[in-house]
Amino acid sequence: MALVWYIYGMTKTTVYLPIALKRALARMARQRQCSEAELLREAVSQLTAQGQAPLPKVPLFRGTGASIAEDVDQALAGFGEA
Repeated sequence: MALVWYIYGMTKTTVYLPIALKRALARMARQRQCSEAELLREAVSQLTAQGQAPLPKVPLFRGTGASIAEDVDQALAGFGEA
């Protein structure tokens, strides 16, 4: 059984970073004399404090043909019939 240490009020997570971003994070941590984890917590805190994510912009995708709304009766023909 592995020994696991829990820090009160925190959950361990794994983040995959591109090499250049990891190097920049390490450099910033050295400059600020703090841990990389502290910088990540600060960045996530600032990002989440900005509020909700922006709503998607419509249209979400570009269609090539007629809108399904224009052909709704044809698209639903036979739907729900036994």
